[in-house]
Amino acid sequence: MIDGQNRQIDYLRISLTERCNLRCRYCMPEEGVEDVGHNRVLTLEQIFRLVRVATQLGFHKVRLTGGEPLVRKNIVKLIADIAGLPEIDDISITTNGILFADMAEDLKSAGLRRVNFSLDSLVNEKVSYITRGGQLADVKRAIFKALELEMHPVKLNVVAIRGFNDDEILDIAQLAYDYPLHVRFIEFMPIGDLSFYSPEKFISIDEIRAKIQQKYELSNGKDIMGSGPAKYYNIVGGKGSLGLISPISHHFCDKCNRIRLTADGRLRSCLYDSKEIDLKLALLNCSNDEQLLKLFTKAIEAKPARHQMQEGWGSENRRKMFQIGG
Repeated sequence: MIDGQNRQIDYLRISLTERCNLRCRYCMPEEGVEDVGHNRVLTLEQIFRLVRVATQLGFHKVRLTGGEPLVRKNIVKLIADIAGLPEIDDISITTNGILFADMAEDLKSAGLRRVNFSLDSLVNEKVSYITRGGQLADVKRAIFKALELEMHPVKLNVVAIRGFNDDEILDIAQLAYDYPLHVRFIEFMPIGDLSFYSPEKFISIDEIRAKIQQKYELSNGKDIMGSGPAKYYNIVGGKGSLGLISPISHHFCDKCNRIRLTADGRLRSCLYDSKEIDLKLALLNCSNDEQLLKLFTKAIEAKPARHQMQEGWGSENRRKMFQIGG
């Protein structure tokens, strides 16, 4: 479906749960999250129905997120059901990797095409700090399991934070030189009104690219499957690629092709827009597929031309990143 800015909207990001087995400092409060209760989140059957309905509007890409999607029971069956829809040609997940290695073969057999891992440091103590308890060894095991299963492209999402991992940019970039990995540096965004964010921690993509070019020769790369907002570069002589994502310094809203479904059943047409459409209520009211289609259409038509991130998160925007599906 084409929105009011002439963008083709065909990508649905679905948060399966607000729960997570980590407590990343830029994603959720230290005390964790309130248990919203089983009845407040969409059932897997409801999620599948909404995906099936969305395909009627031309959606053909689905990404499962959280929280941490792999803590959701029966996720393998949900993936198999979604993968069985003939209109869906790309199903992926974003995960912290902690549970992935032990589930990987079942996930791939169910139809999972590819995976993005969150990895903000190559120093175990720093991984443990930023995630409040994660272990680097678990994430590395997950990454190499995905490579072993040839779940290409395997992507690493790195939030660049001054004073935390800016001294590791070249070390992290080298992963894309040594292995067929696609390392994506992401500008630190002020999402969720968490105290960990401050403007002083921001590093622009231009600065990151300049630092990488001190060691590596870069050439313009081709878009990678599911590339979304990333600008890709090949590392000359390397096996993988680098992706640079610049929501702050060079916004990419004119190319945005996605809307988001929260775990509690609300459609959000922009990560940074607090306006939502309640699909959970529609399901409880026994809405038919045609009525659900109208709500999807309403969300797409309401998609703003661009985010207003520079104006701050806003007191009316009460959700944190884990509640939106990062």
